[in-house]
Amino acid sequence: MDLAVAALQAVGLFLVTNIDDIIVLSLFFARGAGAPGATAKIIAGQYLGFGAILIASVLVALGANAFLPEDAIAYFGLIPLLLGLYAALRGWRGRDDDDDDPGKAAAVWTVAAVTFANGGDNIGVYVPVFLTVGPAATAAYAVVFLALVAVLVLAARYVATRRPIAEVLERWEHVLFPLVLIGLGIVILIEGGAFGL
Repeated sequence: MDLAVAALQAVGLFLVTNIDDIIVLSLFFARGAGAPGATAKIIAGQYLGFGAILIASVLVALGANAFLPEDAIAYFGLIPLLLGLYAALRGWRGRDDDDDDPGKAAAVWTVAAVTFANGGDNIGVYVPVFLTVGPAATAAYAVVFLALVAVLVLAARYVATRRPIAEVLERWEHVLFPLVLIGLGIVILIEGGAFGL
């Protein structure tokens, strides 16, 4: 396969499998508004999480199912579900209502965990593609994907900082953040058939 064609296909594949991340990342940006280093933490977390998705996809494509059994992907939904329940509990107890706090930037590991958990569909799509395109094209896909992660994060930051959107996110992020994570976790669990769902 021509590497230029592989790169163009990689752009389309990335957009289709990662467009939903803009919402989650926008909420991370809203939550961390004003916190020092929030953008760097979100970028680092997104790269760590997406890097883990790529590594898992390549390992499975190479036949390393022992590292990541296909049935295990559905249970990644527990990660955002538990993080969302924890955020909801903190919000309910009033721990997230401190107006003196300049922002509540998510930890790098939180962003990475949510990114990886949300990547079950990515792994399911990337593995068959990697199996069919060969090693050179797989490498081209990986390079394009990693470049597009930065674009995705910047797009989410842009969305989260538009005044009308930022005002809504600032006002409602304490409700939206846990709801989106809980909803994401439930969808991953149900779509993957976890616990016989």
